[in-house]
Amino acid sequence: MENCCDMSLTVGADVPDFTLETYEPGGGLFGEVSLEQLKKDGKWTILVFYPADFTFVCPTELADLAEQNAKLEELGAKVVSVSTDTKFAHLAWKNSEKLLENVGYTMAADPTGAVSSLFGVYDEATGLALRGTFIINPEGKLISSEVNFYNVGRNAEELVRKMKANAYLLKHPNEACPARWQPGEKTLEPSERIVGSVWDALNS
Repeated sequence: MENCCDMSLTVGADVPDFTLETYEPGGGLFGEVSLEQLKKDGKWTILVFYPADFTFVCPTELADLAEQNAKLEELGAKVVSVSTDTKFAHLAWKNSEKLLENVGYTMAADPTGAVSSLFGVYDEATGLALRGTFIINPEGKLISSEVNFYNVGRNAEELVRKMKANAYLLKHPNEACPARWQPGEKTLEPSERIVGSVWDALNS
Protein backbone atom coordinates (compact mmCIF):
# COMPACT_ATOMS: atom_id res chain seq x y z
CA MET A 1 0.00 0.00 0.00
CA GLU A 2 1.81 3.11 -1.18
CA ASN A 3 1.76 6.52 0.50
CA CYS A 4 0.17 5.12 3.65
CA CYS A 5 0.85 6.15 7.20
CA ASP A 6 4.14 8.05 7.06
CA MET A 7 4.42 8.31 10.83
CA SER A 8 5.76 11.61 12.11
CA LEU A 9 5.06 11.13 15.83
CA THR A 10 6.75 8.50 17.96
CA VAL A 11 6.11 7.40 21.53
CA GLY A 12 7.82 9.83 23.89
CA ALA A 13 7.34 12.82 21.59
CA ASP A 14 5.51 16.01 22.53
CA VAL A 15 2.27 16.18 20.53
CA PRO A 16 1.64 19.47 18.70
CA ASP A 17 -1.62 21.19 19.57
CA PHE A 18 -4.53 20.38 17.28
CA THR A 19 -8.24 21.23 17.12
CA LEU A 20 -11.03 19.10 15.67
CA GLU A 21 -14.70 19.77 15.03
CA THR A 22 -16.90 17.36 16.96
CA TYR A 23 -20.31 15.88 17.46
CA GLU A 24 -21.12 15.58 21.17
CA PRO A 25 -23.62 12.74 21.62
CA GLY A 26 -24.25 13.61 25.26
CA GLY A 27 -25.90 16.90 24.36
CA GLY A 28 -26.66 16.27 20.71
CA LEU A 29 -24.63 19.32 19.73
CA PHE A 30 -21.68 20.19 17.51
CA GLY A 31 -18.52 21.53 19.12
CA GLU A 32 -14.76 21.27 19.03
CA VAL A 33 -11.97 19.68 20.99
CA SER A 34 -8.38 20.87 21.29
CA LEU A 35 -5.33 19.30 22.85
CA GLU A 36 -4.38 22.70 24.25
CA GLN A 37 -7.59 22.90 26.28
CA LEU A 38 -7.36 19.29 27.45
CA LYS A 39 -3.84 19.97 28.72
CA LYS A 40 -5.08 23.08 30.55
CA ASP A 41 -7.79 20.92 32.13
CA GLY A 42 -5.17 18.39 33.27
CA LYS A 43 -6.75 15.62 31.20
CA TRP A 44 -5.24 12.54 29.64
CA THR A 45 -6.27 12.38 25.98
CA ILE A 46 -7.20 9.09 24.33
CA LEU A 47 -7.59 9.28 20.56
CA VAL A 48 -9.32 6.33 18.92
CA PHE A 49 -9.05 6.52 15.13
CA TYR A 50 -11.28 4.30 13.00
CA PRO A 51 -11.83 3.99 9.22
CA ALA A 52 -15.36 5.25 8.62
CA ASP A 53 -18.93 5.75 9.80
CA PHE A 54 -21.56 3.36 8.43
CA THR A 55 -19.12 0.47 8.16
CA PHE A 56 -18.90 -2.94 9.81
CA VAL A 57 -16.23 -3.46 12.47
CA CYS A 58 -16.26 0.22 13.49
CA PRO A 59 -19.59 0.30 15.36
CA THR A 60 -18.59 -2.78 17.35
CA GLU A 61 -15.40 -1.01 18.44
CA LEU A 62 -17.17 2.21 19.40
CA ALA A 63 -19.78 0.25 21.36
CA ASP A 64 -17.02 -1.65 23.18
CA LEU A 65 -15.32 1.66 23.95
CA ALA A 66 -18.60 3.09 25.27
CA GLU A 67 -18.80 0.23 27.79
CA GLN A 68 -15.39 1.23 29.20
CA ASN A 69 -15.71 5.01 28.92
CA ALA A 70 -16.78 5.59 32.53
CA LYS A 71 -13.68 3.75 33.80
CA LEU A 72 -11.46 5.85 31.54
CA GLU A 73 -13.13 9.06 32.70
CA GLU A 74 -12.53 8.03 36.34
CA LEU A 75 -8.83 7.84 35.49
CA GLY A 76 -8.91 11.44 34.24
CA ALA A 77 -9.04 10.63 30.54
CA LYS A 78 -10.98 12.30 27.75
CA VAL A 79 -11.93 9.79 25.06
CA VAL A 80 -12.19 11.11 21.50
CA SER A 81 -13.09 8.88 18.57
CA VAL A 82 -11.81 10.17 15.23
CA SER A 83 -12.49 9.38 11.58
CA THR A 84 -12.21 11.30 8.33
CA ASP A 85 -15.99 11.63 8.17
CA THR A 86 -17.69 14.97 8.88
CA LYS A 87 -19.44 15.88 12.12
CA PHE A 88 -22.72 15.66 10.18
CA ALA A 89 -22.03 12.04 9.28
CA HIS A 90 -21.23 11.31 12.93
CA LEU A 91 -24.62 12.69 13.98
CA ALA A 92 -26.48 10.68 11.35
CA TRP A 93 -24.58 7.47 12.17
CA LYS A 94 -25.07 7.85 15.93
CA ASN A 95 -28.81 8.31 15.42
CA SER A 96 -29.22 5.35 13.06
CA GLU A 97 -26.88 2.63 14.37
CA LYS A 98 -28.27 0.79 17.40
CA LEU A 99 -24.80 -0.33 18.47
CA LEU A 100 -23.95 3.32 19.15
CA GLU A 101 -26.89 4.07 21.46
CA ASN A 102 -24.64 4.17 24.56
CA VAL A 103 -21.87 6.26 22.98
CA GLY A 104 -21.54 9.45 25.02
CA TYR A 105 -17.93 10.39 24.36
CA THR A 106 -16.78 12.98 21.83
CA MET A 107 -16.86 11.99 18.15
CA ALA A 108 -14.34 14.11 16.22
CA ALA A 109 -14.17 14.87 12.50
CA ASP A 110 -10.90 14.92 10.54
CA PRO A 111 -12.11 15.27 6.92
CA THR A 112 -8.79 16.63 5.66
CA GLY A 113 -6.84 13.80 7.29
CA ALA A 114 -4.47 16.30 8.90
CA VAL A 115 -4.62 14.88 12.43
CA SER A 116 -4.74 11.31 11.15
CA SER A 117 -1.56 12.09 9.21
CA LEU A 118 0.05 13.61 12.30
CA PHE A 119 -0.38 10.28 14.09
CA GLY A 120 0.64 8.22 11.08
CA VAL A 121 -2.66 6.43 10.48
CA TYR A 122 -3.89 8.25 7.37
CA ASP A 123 -4.12 6.08 4.26
CA GLU A 124 -3.81 8.34 1.23
CA ALA A 125 -4.95 5.54 -1.07
CA THR A 126 -8.38 5.40 0.57
CA GLY A 127 -8.70 8.70 2.44
CA LEU A 128 -9.42 6.70 5.59
CA ALA A 129 -7.67 6.23 8.93
CA LEU A 130 -6.39 2.91 10.20
CA ARG A 131 -7.44 1.67 13.63
CA GLY A 132 -5.05 3.67 15.79
CA THR A 133 -5.27 4.18 19.55
CA PHE A 134 -3.07 6.83 21.16
CA ILE A 135 -2.72 7.90 24.80
CA ILE A 136 -1.39 11.41 25.48
CA ASN A 137 -0.50 12.35 29.06
CA PRO A 138 -1.63 15.61 30.70
CA GLU A 139 1.65 17.27 29.73
CA GLY A 140 0.99 16.51 26.06
CA LYS A 141 3.47 13.65 25.62
CA LEU A 142 2.55 10.62 23.52
CA ILE A 143 3.01 7.60 25.78
CA SER A 144 1.15 4.79 24.03
CA SER A 145 0.51 3.86 20.40
CA GLU A 146 -1.37 0.94 18.87
CA VAL A 147 -2.27 0.57 15.18
CA ASN A 148 -4.31 -2.20 13.58
CA PHE A 149 -5.19 -2.74 9.93
CA TYR A 150 -8.76 -2.30 8.71
CA ASN A 151 -10.06 -5.78 9.46
CA VAL A 152 -9.03 -6.31 13.12
CA GLY A 153 -11.03 -4.74 15.93
CA ARG A 154 -9.56 -3.66 19.24
CA ASN A 155 -10.26 -4.53 22.89
CA ALA A 156 -11.22 -1.56 25.09
CA GLU A 157 -10.57 -3.56 28.28
CA GLU A 158 -6.88 -3.64 27.39
CA LEU A 159 -7.01 0.11 26.78
CA VAL A 160 -8.34 0.54 30.33
CA ARG A 161 -5.55 -1.65 31.70
CA LYS A 162 -2.90 0.39 29.88
CA MET A 163 -4.49 3.62 31.05
CA LYS A 164 -4.46 2.41 34.68
CA ALA A 165 -0.79 1.50 34.37
CA ASN A 166 0.18 4.81 32.80
CA ALA A 167 -1.81 6.81 35.37
CA TYR A 168 0.00 4.91 38.14
CA LEU A 169 3.40 5.47 36.58
CA LEU A 170 2.82 9.21 36.21
CA LYS A 171 2.75 9.32 40.02
CA HIS A 172 5.50 6.68 40.45
CA PRO A 173 8.02 7.45 37.67
CA ASN A 174 10.78 5.30 39.17
CA GLU A 175 8.71 2.12 38.85
CA ALA A 176 7.70 -0.09 35.92
CA CYS A 177 4.60 -2.22 35.37
CA PRO A 178 5.14 -5.83 34.24
CA ALA A 179 2.96 -7.67 31.72
CA ARG A 180 -0.77 -7.80 32.51
CA TRP A 181 -0.25 -5.54 35.55
CA GLN A 182 -3.37 -4.45 37.42
CA PRO A 183 -3.65 -1.90 40.25
CA GLY A 184 -2.60 -3.41 43.57
CA GLU A 185 -0.19 -5.85 41.99
CA LYS A 186 3.56 -5.66 42.43
CA THR A 187 5.59 -3.32 40.25
CA LEU A 188 9.29 -3.34 39.42
CA GLU A 189 11.96 -0.87 40.48
CA PRO A 190 14.54 -1.07 37.69
CA SER A 191 18.14 -1.21 38.93
CA GLU A 192 21.26 -3.32 38.58
CA ARG A 193 19.97 -5.44 41.50
CA ILE A 194 17.22 -7.11 39.46
CA VAL A 195 19.09 -7.69 36.20
CA GLY A 196 18.60 -11.38 35.51
CA SER A 197 16.48 -11.69 38.67
CA VAL A 198 13.09 -10.28 37.70
CA TRP A 199 11.30 -13.44 38.91
CA ASP A 200 12.84 -12.96 42.35
CA ALA A 201 11.85 -9.29 42.38
CA LEU A 202 8.24 -10.10 41.53
CA ASN A 203 7.99 -12.98 44.00
CA SER A 204 9.88 -11.67 47.00
